[in-house]
Formats: sequence, structure tokens, C-alpha cells
Amino acid sequence: MKVSDLVKEFQLTVFSGESGLDREVEGGYVSDLLSDVMGFSRENQVWITLQTHQNVVAIASLKDLAAVILVKGFRPEERMLEHSNNEGIPVLGTSLSTFEIAGKLYRLLCPEEILPPAV
Repeated sequence: MKVSDLVKEFQLTVFSGESGLDREVEGGYVSDLLSDVMGFSRENQVWITLQTHQNVVAIASLKDLAAVILVKGFRPEERMLEHSNNEGIPVLGTSLSTFEIAGKLYRLLCPEEILPPAV
């Protein structure tokens, strides 16, 4: 699945980094702690966060992440947009909470692992 597929599926706003919309997505990572993402995220994951500063893109680039999704209607700072465009890492946005968008992403990427509804 490509980042552009996520944009369509979840009606995400594309703030910047359009040149990276064809990147493959292989999973997701949720954290607002930069050192946690730096230590444990993996290549081609989508990072879900509420952090809006340029250091997010620096870590996304270092870890070769597919994209960043900002939650709860947060908007990126101007320097984040510039860095995102330079690195080709899409910065996307949603009004959904972290819990909601992470659940939707998991359901989309791992449908075989979804448990049946509780009775």
C-alpha cells in the first residue's frame, strides 16, 4: 500500500512532501516522544503524532519513515513544511484522535489480525 492510498482511504490532508506520496507503507508507529521513535520505529512505517516541529521530519528522514500523520487537527509549523518538502516525506493531517487513526491504520494494514466483535 502506498501513502497516497492512505490519503484517499482516510481523507487525510496533505500539508507537504507530495513527492513522497508513492512511498510504500509497511506499518505504523505511534509516539509523541522523539527518542522513542528514533529508537524503535522501522523503515516504511507511518508515524502518528501530535508533534508539529521540524525535528519530527529529521527523525522521519533518519529512520526512513514513509510519512507522518498529525492528529486532532494539529497543523505543521512552517519549518516542518520546508523540511518535509526537502526530504520528500509527506506530512499529513487528520481531525481524528491518535487512537482513532491508529485503529483505522491497523485495521487496513492487518485485516487478518482483527478479532471478532465481543458478544
